[in-house]
Amino acid sequence: MRLIPFAITAAITIGFIATLDNKWGSLPPLGKLLSPQEGFWQNATPISKDYNEQLDLPGLKGKTEVWLDDRMVPHIFAENDADAYYVEGYMHARDRLWQMELQIFAASGRLSEILGSKMLNYDRMQRRKGMVYAAEVALKEMEADPITKTAIESYSAGVNAYINSLSTAELPIEYKLLNYKPEPWTSLNSGILLKLMAQDLAGAADDLEYTNARRLFSKSDFDLMYPDFSDSLDPIIPAGTHFDAATVKAVPPPDSIIRLAGKLLSFKEDKPDPDNGSNNWAVAGSKTRSGAPILCSDPHLNLSLPSLWYEVQIHTPEMNVYGASLPGAPGVIIGFNDHIAWGVTNGEEDVKDYYQMQFRNGHKQYLFNGQYRDATERIEKISIRDSKPYYDTVAYTVWGPVLFDNTFPDTTAGGQYLAMHWKALDPSNELRTFLQLDKARNYDDYIAALKHYACPAQNFAFADKQGDIAIWHNGQYPLRWKDQGKYIMPGSDSTFAWQGYIPMDQNPHMHNPERAFVSSANQHPTDSSYPYNYIGDYDLFRGKRINEVLSAASQITVQDMMQLQNDNMNLFARAALPLLKKHLTAVSPAEKPYFKLLSDWNLQNSPDSKGATIFYIFWDQLMNLIWKDDLGTKMALQMPWEKTTLLWLIRDSSMHFIDNVNTPEKETLSSLVDQAFKITSDSVQILESRKILEWGRYRGTDIRHLTRSLPAFSAMHLATGGGRHIVNATKQTHGPSWRMVVQLSDKTEAYGIYPGGQSGNPGSPFYDNAVQDWVQGKYYLLHVFNPTEHDDPAIRFKMVFGK
Repeated sequence: MRLIPFAITAAITIGFIATLDNKWGSLPPLGKLLSPQEGFWQNATPISKDYNEQLDLPGLKGKTEVWLDDRMVPHIFAENDADAYYVEGYMHARDRLWQMELQIFAASGRLSEILGSKMLNYDRMQRRKGMVYAAEVALKEMEADPITKTAIESYSAGVNAYINSLSTAELPIEYKLLNYKPEPWTSLNSGILLKLMAQDLAGAADDLEYTNARRLFSKSDFDLMYPDFSDSLDPIIPAGTHFDAATVKAVPPPDSIIRLAGKLLSFKEDKPDPDNGSNNWAVAGSKTRSGAPILCSDPHLNLSLPSLWYEVQIHTPEMNVYGASLPGAPGVIIGFNDHIAWGVTNGEEDVKDYYQMQFRNGHKQYLFNGQYRDATERIEKISIRDSKPYYDTVAYTVWGPVLFDNTFPDTTAGGQYLAMHWKALDPSNELRTFLQLDKARNYDDYIAALKHYACPAQNFAFADKQGDIAIWHNGQYPLRWKDQGKYIMPGSDSTFAWQGYIPMDQNPHMHNPERAFVSSANQHPTDSSYPYNYIGDYDLFRGKRINEVLSAASQITVQDMMQLQNDNMNLFARAALPLLKKHLTAVSPAEKPYFKLLSDWNLQNSPDSKGATIFYIFWDQLMNLIWKDDLGTKMALQMPWEKTTLLWLIRDSSMHFIDNVNTPEKETLSSLVDQAFKITSDSVQILESRKILEWGRYRGTDIRHLTRSLPAFSAMHLATGGGRHIVNATKQTHGPSWRMVVQLSDKTEAYGIYPGGQSGNPGSPFYDNAVQDWVQGKYYLLHVFNPTEHDDPAIRFKMVFGK
């Protein structure tokens, strides 16, 4: 009789083992995940962990040491550059492996492999953008250059040395949750990562929206809605600066008028956050208390855990550089060395144009200059977790890949085949720029480094210990005639091609200006006297505030610059409130407390401000009331920018778009302002009853885990200040991803912080240790060690690579 209970027990046990050893729906195999030997328990890192280590890895040429400081920042001391990049790759992988690989999967359209069919359309879009194709083209350039070839190959070897050392128990927890394992790292991956940055910073274009708008609105209205230059301007190169005449000119074809026939496009292109940008500035020693230049940089990007950036110091016989690196690429991207400092902000130019193609035989042939040409078809196999692969055919034309056709994303679009010409798909080697900046000693070296840079266009601010400051609006900008590239162009006509590029030495730039500072905050690079044509969406008020403060300041200190990076003054509200108050004619007794809060507001977007919340709700409601009836929601259209709308209303308070086309009465600005404030008051009353009217509670900031679906691995509901149009550009999921202040005195004095930690492991005390300090506007001293300082008390651990 004992056999019966034994058989039952055995069956239950076998069933339990089978249940735990298999994946069920979206759940990973629970047996592996819960295993004390190999599961998530192994990812908990004790505070007392000893990181001292002796490693003998294949491929190193000499001995390398890594000193880990009190924040787990690695300070790499190598006998040659190749070993330094190898060890940097190893350290990146040790701390950020899953992040590195996920970024590659996301950029190259492979998320369906690990997340399933819900990511198919995203992956199709990435393949159609040509992200891997672009990286393959860039890799040829990098491998043809001995400096970048050494860097990416050594870096990849270091990453793979770490991957090869991993046991199942040591895998980052995300691999266990998603039930897959890392692949070997390749040099191509580093190229893909750099193209991901190009997508974030130069992947936007308004061609579809502008073409629709031009079909719906008159040319005069269009130019007012989407102007090249605004009424108020505070460009990177000060207004009134003399520019020499253009040495090359784009010649429009005889028929350059936009051809507006065809169907209105109803689908919308996914775009990066329009506030992907940054602040940077450099102040000459004549304006500082120390007499030394100070350089500041804070890039504004999506905030995530693990963080985008990774701090590192790299010391070799040829360089001693410190700053923010990108896990997945060698070197330092924003930082300083013993001689110079540099920071970058986004140039904001549109370097992507769309061409309407005429195809026959499916994707096989397209019309070009009167004849049909064969397209190059790239078959994209998209593997899908727990499903059959999906095959997508992407046709490449003389312009570039066909992004939109009758199969994607709108199958009702008929013959709307749109090919994309994007600067990021052209051969380039941007990595060379950063590797040279890491070693640069002076202004001439800085200029030599920038010559390799093409896309995404950036404003490179510079300062050195010789007293030079400079800024270059740098990249390869298409040579276009006026309005070329604003609209979809005919792809069958070669006369609509770019006619070269603006010569690099004629890109807007300044070197040691009389005002003793340079700055950029994604505003227009120049005024309208610049002899070349740019297309872009530019901010205004952040740059105005920075220039306002720096112009008035003297005896500037490092602490002053920290304060400016965290400045919450709202110049947009300062310009808008007088207009709103003038036209607010009806305030009910119930609304008066909210009007008083708005009127008494000090224009600071501080976390405890109620006035900031009321203002933003008020303005957003007014924008909707003005534009929604004219733009609708059924087609791709771009709402005019806030600054455009505000400056237009200040200039013309009776502008005809104020009238709602869907109502019989004629609305005025006053009636819309009254209506907007009533809606605002109703919303504010609810917020106040829920005790979330303060700006830091109403909007706040969420730093989400990269999966966007693991709140336990995120830092949520942070009481932050700042916002749109503010130097402290913090938004709900976006903001200053790295703040850096460098004083180039005899002994460099540098400070920095980013909202996260060095480790990508949620079980590590160094995963999010800097988040609250970042929220409070604090900075850390950036330790730059020399080889003789091996006993410095800030050094916590040492890793020795090689014998």
